[in-house]
Amino acid sequence: MKRIIIKLIQAYQFIVSPLLRPSCRHEPTCSQYMIDAIQKKGVLWGMCLGVWRVLRCHPFGSSGYDPVK
Repeated sequence: MKRIIIKLIQAYQFIVSPLLRPSCRHEPTCSQYMIDAIQKKGVLWGMCLGVWRVLRCHPFGSSGYDPVK
């Protein structure tokens, strides 16, 4: 399950992401953050952290280096 989800996120990174304009406010990007979170915290908690990261990504949110803790 973990590998399938990570492969889907990587497919997004290589197929969809290049078609969109760069707008990342954080480092690493939200998709890479979700991969890191899944690898470190497991599928369920990693996806929760990834979704929370995407929800924090807005003009009034924080920016900068924000690794998985």
